[in-house]
Amino acid sequence: QMWEEAIALGKELAEQYENEMFDYEQLSELLRKQAQFYENIVKVIRPKPDYFAVGYYGQGFPTFIRNKVFIYRGKEYERREDFEARLLTQFPNAEKMKTTSPPGDDIKTSSGQYIQCFTVKPKLDLPSKFHRPVSEQIVSFYRVNEVQRFEYSRPVRKGEKNPDNEFANMWIERTIYVTAYKLPGILRWFEVKSVFMVEISPLENAIETMQLTNDKINNMVQQHLNDPNLPINPLSMLLNGIVDPAVMGGFANYEKAFFTEKYMHEHPEDHDKIEKLKDLIAWQIPFLAEGIRIHGEKVTEALRPFHERMEACFRQLKDKVEKQYGLRAILPGLEERRGSRPRSMVRSFTMPSSSRPLSVASVSSLSSDSTPSRPGSDGFVLEPLLPKKMHSRSQDKLDKDDLDKDKKEKKKEKRSSKHQEIFDKEFKSTDISLQQAEAVILSETISPLRPQRPKSQVLNVMSSERRFSVSPAPPSSQLSPPPITPRTKLAFSIQPNLELNGMSSSDIPDVPPPLPLKGSTADYGNLMESQDLISPTTSPPAHQRVSP
Repeated sequence: QMWEEAIALGKELAEQYENEMFDYEQLSELLRKQAQFYENIVKVIRPKPDYFAVGYYGQGFPTFIRNKVFIYRGKEYERREDFEARLLTQFPNAEKMKTTSPPGDDIKTSSGQYIQCFTVKPKLDLPSKFHRPVSEQIVSFYRVNEVQRFEYSRPVRKGEKNPDNEFANMWIERTIYVTAYKLPGILRWFEVKSVFMVEISPLENAIETMQLTNDKINNMVQQHLNDPNLPINPLSMLLNGIVDPAVMGGFANYEKAFFTEKYMHEHPEDHDKIEKLKDLIAWQIPFLAEGIRIHGEKVTEALRPFHERMEACFRQLKDKVEKQYGLRAILPGLEERRGSRPRSMVRSFTMPSSSRPLSVASVSSLSSDSTPSRPGSDGFVLEPLLPKKMHSRSQDKLDKDDLDKDKKEKKKEKRSSKHQEIFDKEFKSTDISLQQAEAVILSETISPLRPQRPKSQVLNVMSSERRFSVSPAPPSSQLSPPPITPRTKLAFSIQPNLELNGMSSSDIPDVPPPLPLKGSTADYGNLMESQDLISPTTSPPAHQRVSP
């Protein structure tokens, strides 16, 4: 799920496909994968693994890990206890240390094996390209990936213990570990190359805690704005722990410890830090207000009393903070992300005048450099695209109607001129091979008043009509194909009292029935062509004049 790394490698490969190999099929497939990776970054929630510092102390370990500290990247959702159990299986004789402070020389020089393991926090190191506020979903990857610095904080008490307020004398001893390479890398663990320690004063610790709390509220609000289907329980616990003084006390402990005349008189150098802490407290109110608003929209009826109590506590807190530390408004970055993020998640949108959804990318390409490309901004028009689409649809419909009309007219003309075509075929038999193949429908009766023709011409006419009726139509007839009447329904019927070419029905000899009509062009094509080559002086076979 490290899609950011896959995108970087994909860009290198796309350069080869586009400018070196000219393999556009592979390029298109690769770009589709990159698009899916970008979508996954925004939408998919990825688990954040924990990092553990492991020290191997004692002469009983191999030399490459003896008296050294390594940073391990744990598996997804792996707890420290599970990681320690997995680690101790590799060294069954090792003894687990109970403290997190660095061991003395007696342990390092002993012949035994001692393993020290504790959780460390990766320190965020954002790339330089993020020069403006971005979504937490994008930044969250760099909180646990591409990290090289890790810190571990231990509380240390200095001075007299204050039973009423433990924050007044609680110092933080922070140890920073720097690994040889960034994690994760080719391995899931790297050696620590440098270690240094810093001390955090109680006031600086309070400032850090307030900043982390505000960021946590802001991030959770953004997640619920981007995905309304998220569960409400984590938001409820977070807001209630800050708003309700009976739970954690809120920042009232900071006011008792640092906002007194005694502390300001003893620490005049901390005046700027105190003002910064007050500013963070004031900024927390608009974040809480937004979180409670979202909580009220999503709360169920069963939790409605809980929400009402939280609202009451928040109103008291808001009045107190605004009176003491001033009024703050929502950050511009929050409003911008709140407005732009949901639109970035929308695949397409439909304008009222169109029934076809237009993609955001295609619509944005309509606007020039001087006009905004974001949907909903001034100067954003979709009118050039919609008439074109409507015109193409109406034009297609008109073309189709004209084509159907032409077909109907042609069919009507052919039906009205069938008898005329029959007479043309009878009197102009020599030109019949040059005419277009038509389905000939004979009349029910044959008039005895028509002029007689030689018997050879009768044969030629009948064979030509039979051959042309089953031959494939020329390409020009594909635009408006005429209705083809099945040949099984075209039969020569002879009435008893009628004459055919001067011969009565009594003069027709008794002959066997003719061959069946061919069903395809390959059945009797050669036979028909051979019959067509018969000399005109040759008398035709008798069965050509008999009805099948």
